[in-house]
Amino acid sequence: MTAPQPVLERSAEARARDEKAALTRTAIVGFTTIVIREFNRIIRIWGQTIVPPAITATLYFVIFGSLIGRRIGDMGGYTYIQYIAPGLIMMSVITNSYGNVVSSFFGAKFGKHIEELLVSPLPNWLIVTGYMVGGIVRGLIVGAVVTTITLLFTHLHVHSVPVVISAVLLSSIVFALAGMINAVFAKNFDQISFIPTFVLTPLTYLGGVFYTIKLLPEWAQGMSYGNPILYMVNAFRYGFLGVSDVDIRFAYTMMIGAAVALFAANVWLLQRGVGTRE
Repeated sequence: MTAPQPVLERSAEARARDEKAALTRTAIVGFTTIVIREFNRIIRIWGQTIVPPAITATLYFVIFGSLIGRRIGDMGGYTYIQYIAPGLIMMSVITNSYGNVVSSFFGAKFGKHIEELLVSPLPNWLIVTGYMVGGIVRGLIVGAVVTTITLLFTHLHVHSVPVVISAVLLSSIVFALAGMINAVFAKNFDQISFIPTFVLTPLTYLGGVFYTIKLLPEWAQGMSYGNPILYMVNAFRYGFLGVSDVDIRFAYTMMIGAAVALFAANVWLLQRGVGTRE
């Protein structure tokens, strides 16, 4: 009478394995779909996503690097155009990583198709990761374009490849996740442009892109240390030139901590339904 039990138990275990495998396949398909959709969106509207940063970077190099830079002279042991080049690349990566996620996720909210994603079997952490990867992809594409433009104006010396790669990836992750938080709370298109215009842009310009903070008075230097973009720009610049205004170890601690905190915050917001169930 008890002989069939092992068969039944094996059958239940097999069903559990099949269900787990099906959920895994669903998660993989869902994640890759988000990433592919984001990539296609970037390429489809390349005139809005890639061309403007390229033109802006070219103008920066012509005006600040070639014209004004000749009057400024050397900075940090390098020509002015070499000094600002890593900062301009990082600035383009930051703004485009942020802009891609905030516009894409808010567009999904505005178009009312975010509900289809939220009721799917995809876990919230995977949804966040998908949008984050989309932001990273756009940031890296634009960063590569700006780097190519940079090479038309100056030579880029690479001090440490691992630092260059890790700094740009961490910075892109942080601002992609920050853009998603902006999109979650935004209720209209004006609110998705408020943070980039009145917060992100000033912090970027005051983050050591165009100067070393050693030129500033002590009170201004103290204020600059409260700007997170300063650490990202200097970590990236250290990867190229080997010079930095901040402690690189602290810069990495800050970037990793911010990435973990923002990722956890996004997952929690989706679980609570903040901005998506209202």
